[in-house]
Formats: sequence, structure tokens, C-alpha cells
Amino acid sequence: MKNNISRLLIFKCVAVFIVGFIGIFGSGYFSPSVQRIAASVFGPVESQTGAPGEGSCTTCHVDFPLNSGDGEITISGLPKNYLPGQQIAVTVKVEQDDALKYGFQMTAIDKNGGRVGTYAFPTPSPVPIQVISGTVSGQERRYIEHTQDGVTPSQFGSQSWNFTFNAPPRRTGKIRFYAAGNAADSDQSTAGDYIYTTSTLMLSGSGISNFDNDAKNDVAVWRPSNGTWYTLTSEGPNYLVFEWGIPGDIMAPGDFDGDGKTDHAVWRPSNATWYIHTAAGSFSSFPFGLFNDIPVAADYDGDLKTDIAVWRPSNGTWYLIRSSDQGFVSLPFGLNGDRPVPADYDGDAKAELAVYRPSTSVWYLIKTSDSSFNVATFGLPGDQPVQSDYDGDGRCDLGVYRDSNSTWYVLTAAQTFAVNQFGLSGDTPAPADFDGDGLTDVAVFRNGTWYILGTDGATFSIVNFGLAGDFPVPRGYIPQ
Repeated sequence: MKNNISRLLIFKCVAVFIVGFIGIFGSGYFSPSVQRIAASVFGPVESQTGAPGEGSCTTCHVDFPLNSGDGEITISGLPKNYLPGQQIAVTVKVEQDDALKYGFQMTAIDKNGGRVGTYAFPTPSPVPIQVISGTVSGQERRYIEHTQDGVTPSQFGSQSWNFTFNAPPRRTGKIRFYAAGNAADSDQSTAGDYIYTTSTLMLSGSGISNFDNDAKNDVAVWRPSNGTWYTLTSEGPNYLVFEWGIPGDIMAPGDFDGDGKTDHAVWRPSNATWYIHTAAGSFSSFPFGLFNDIPVAADYDGDLKTDIAVWRPSNGTWYLIRSSDQGFVSLPFGLNGDRPVPADYDGDAKAELAVYRPSTSVWYLIKTSDSSFNVATFGLPGDQPVQSDYDGDGRCDLGVYRDSNSTWYVLTAAQTFAVNQFGLSGDTPAPADFDGDGLTDVAVFRNGTWYILGTDGATFSIVNFGLAGDFPVPRGYIPQ
């Protein structure tokens, strides 16, 4: 990536000479390296962000190893979790004290490596950024990058580019961002320039057992005998112990304040009261429900905050309080004997009212995106529902665990079918994304030991954490 002033001098001040030169010697005289230098002034060629399958500008700028200087490139403004259609103000910044010109290129990709979302930017004159397209491994990608009018810094030692990233209209699972930056010395060549890369991500919703707000769910249990939560966070790892609840309570974890971290919460049937302690340290108690209700906390209004809710088996009615406006909702859906299975099945960030009928293995749900009523037969009588996003597309999939043969059966929202024999009879299924790849991992809890199967089908891990009788926290999102 080269500076624009020097290039403009070459192209404008000696334009006649260049035309004559080409006419005499032919355009084939210019070497590929010269063409690459000129191209970088006006924005690098596609696929230079360091994303999977891409280069990172070091193809031309070869003097220094990647990320070897004392500068950096950063992407800021991205939330931990995004909402469908959300407009997100993003800043890409390249810093290095002794650089004279700066450039960048960034892309956003989904789990398959293809383009996701769109870009918008202000249109000052001259325009400092642009969007181009490219293809990597058969997948189209879009790149936002500098123009010839965006390489001159506005302040000493750094240059920033501001634009808007428009999230996709439906959840697509984890979105990964990759960027490469050039801190150039403005000597009319590719020599002496430092190239930096960075990457970050956004999730399509808070993790179901995420106490440290990273991309991975944590191994965690709740001990009903003493009302204590034990967590082994993926960052560290760190061992956390927090007393919250008493014997007889029902574990009801969720992200009630929308900070991306799982909060400690229980529902007490004896007085039909919710007790919530957020990761930020706030405490609240809220009477809501009746003795025989089932807690079904989920994000029903799409604000990335868990809503307090119960399902009443006696009349098949859902009762909930929306966190967005504290509105009360009462809706009949289901029959006594059903299992409530609320989740976002259509990718609009709102949990659907849904039930699984064990006697017939039929799923019933009302999609919030179009209010359509959906019925699907999946499983056998006696199966345990284990709904989750197993393919990472941002939509919850139908899933059952069959204790009789220790087998998981999954029907994805894309209508693909998967079977995994994993576990032993009597295990407690506890699916979650433990490795941070955006796909739910098959996992079971057995008398204080976790057995986790990676989404590649080959990675297998065993974690001794908890005691017999504990409840794995991920199980708290599958009402019993």
C-alpha cells in the first residue's frame, strides 16, 4: 500500500511522459511488481486481510515479517453480540509512529467463509474508502479498504477509517472480521513498510454458559444441595465459586442485563420468586409465576436480554415479562405433559414459543418472524429434547438425545440430518459451544465428569468438574 501524493505526482505531473513511454516500449515493459505498487495506492487487490485462504500484503511488502514492527491495526466498535439488521459504527485504525502513509483492507465472513453483511460509509469529497469484491475457495467476499485519498494521516503516527457495518437481516451465527494494515515509509517502493493483521468476531447471541464474555461456553455446574455455582472459565482457566440459591430452587441462568455474560439466577417454587445476580454485581428478586410452573427464561423480544418467563403445565399457558418495555404477555400454547423448548428457530433474535410432546415426538412452534404455526415430527417417545444451533447458522435446530442407545439425533433448520452416538445411558446431555467455533458441541455430564465431542467429530475431551447430583449449567436452557 503506497501513498497517494507521490503517486498522483507520477500519474498527473508526468502523465504525458508515461503515455509516450508506453507508446515507445509497449505496456508489457512494466513488471508485475510495479503494477502491484500502483494498485496499492488506489487500494490493495482483494484477499489480503489474512483471513482463511488469503494473503496479507506481505506478498509485495517483504522487508519485515508480518506483525514485527512496533505498530498495530485495530478494529473497534463491534459489540460482543449483534442483532439482525443492526447498524454498527466501526473504526479501523493503523498506528506506527514513524510511518508516513497508511492503508488497510477488512472483510467479514460467516462460518462457511463467505460474505456476510454490508458496508456503508460517508461520502466526503474526496472519498477515503471503497468496497471491492473477491472470491476465495469458491466463496464470494466483500472487502472495505482505503482509496488514494485515504492514505494520508489526519494526525501524526496513525490513520483511521470510519464506516458502518450492516449486520445481516437474520442471524447467521458467528461473524468473523479480518483486517490487514500497512504502515508505509512513502519511499515509492514496497520496501521499508510494515504489515499488521488482526481479527475479531461477533456472536449472534449470548453464550448459554458464558461467564467471562469470550467466544466459548464454560464448563459450569449448579449444586442444588447447597445452592452453589461452580465455574471453570475458558479464559485462564479460572475457578469460580458463587453461592446463589437454596435447596429446592430451580436453576434458571440467562443474560438478564445484556452484557454478554451469563448471570446466576434461580426460580424458587416455594414462593414463585426469581432471584437474579448479574455478572455486574446487581441483585434483584421478582415474584412471578405459581408453584407448579416451569421457568422458561429466554430472549422473547430480541433485545439480547433474557426475559423472565414461566410455562404453566396445568393450562398450557406462557407468561412472560418483556425486558425491552416491561410488558406482560400471556399466551396459551401447548398441553399438559408437553416439554417447553423455547429458542430462536428462525434467526430473528427472538425466542419462539415452542413445545415438544414426548408422547408423540412432535414439535410445535410459532415463528416470530412471520407468525406461522409449525409442526414437525422428530424423535421417539421417551427422547429428551436437546435443541440448539448445531450447524452454526444462527438458528436453533431440533435435537433429541435417546438414552436407550446413547445417541443424538439432530435436524437442522437447513433440513440436514445428523446422528452421533455419544454418551452412556443415564448421562445428562449438556450441549454448548465449548470450543468457540460457533457450533454447538455434543456433550454429556456423568457423575462429575464432562465428556465433550468437538464439532469436527474427531476432537474429544474429558473434564473432571463437579459432583454426582450437580446440574450442568448448559442444561438450564433446556427446561425440564
